[in-house]
Amino acid sequence: MRISLVDGPSRNHLLPLTFTRPVAALRCGILTIEEKYSKRGHQTGFATESYLQQKFPEVQDAEVSVLGGVCPTEGFLEALAALKTGEGLYLDDQLIAVSGADFNATITKSVVFNESLLIIERPWDLWTKNAEAMEADFNLLTEGRDSAPVDPSCTVIGDRIFLEEGAKATASILNTTSGPIYLAAHAEIMEGCVVRGGLALGDHSALKLATKIYGATTLGPHCKVGGEVNNSVLQGYSNKGHDGFLGNSALGEWCNLGADTNNSNLKNNYDAVKAWSYVDKRFALTGQQFCGLIMGDHSKSGINTMFNTGTVVGVSANIYGAGFPRNFIASFTWGGPQGTTNYRLDKALDTADRMMKRRGLEVEGAEKAILEHVHQITEEFRR
Repeated sequence: MRISLVDGPSRNHLLPLTFTRPVAALRCGILTIEEKYSKRGHQTGFATESYLQQKFPEVQDAEVSVLGGVCPTEGFLEALAALKTGEGLYLDDQLIAVSGADFNATITKSVVFNESLLIIERPWDLWTKNAEAMEADFNLLTEGRDSAPVDPSCTVIGDRIFLEEGAKATASILNTTSGPIYLAAHAEIMEGCVVRGGLALGDHSALKLATKIYGATTLGPHCKVGGEVNNSVLQGYSNKGHDGFLGNSALGEWCNLGADTNNSNLKNNYDAVKAWSYVDKRFALTGQQFCGLIMGDHSKSGINTMFNTGTVVGVSANIYGAGFPRNFIASFTWGGPQGTTNYRLDKALDTADRMMKRRGLEVEGAEKAILEHVHQITEEFRR
């Protein structure tokens, strides 16, 4: 099928992560949502904000349009294929798919979908639904295939471990009884790591010496992680290379957490956590007892940074200094607990370019245009 993945009303609720990508380009489990369709042989494209469209193009002559946050199942894909002109597919009272290329087309007949689905609608869905998404992706990617061998220096508990060719793990404890462990090509688990699955380690990503991982944790491609990580998702190209705790958190791409950066993921009174809402433009209840750090692309923290429970950091922010910074840090700002100042766009682009060149990429074309546009549309939060 040719499937158009539509941002829909959840897009603004998923900011700051969706400032720089469509909803369906978010990673949950092992794969991004879009990859969950394309790995099943479908042709996909994105119906997203115009400033993102060059990097994330549309699909031509879409047969169906689907909410971008919907993680597909075989039953859901069968229901999509069965849709006829004018029909809309509903889960409870929520429209999740329509026949044709226009998600806003007039619905002449409602079709009810009665199976359960994972739908990513809020940032915390990325970690609260990560275990279930990882199980589904692991089954999809490994069915009928044999893993590359695990080095005999490792202690493996259980049998739900899969290494792609070129991946390696040495002298580590890998427990798969609480979730699968998947290492993409060229991923590495260095000596002395202790992993309790699920864990998804992306292409060219690495767990550094003596890292402790609690599932379900996803590290996208080209991530380097050390210290202690619990139930968190890094989209890709982000580093937490040293000791420090990261828990119940979602980070975008090109982030870097300095040595001994820590976040709180639970309030001392065990109350539900409030976090900044870009929709309400105020702090709002998340409904989550465990809620850590939500950080947009290209943001950084200095050594010994302490993030309080439910902290939201925008795109291309630079945080440092003693004490807790504010629970909401606007995009393109620089500073810490004593206050922030504007991060000049040219300086921010220069820093982004230097980091990306370390991975053989650079800020140019669509990438540069996206950051310039995000700088413009986030100005109100820097005032």
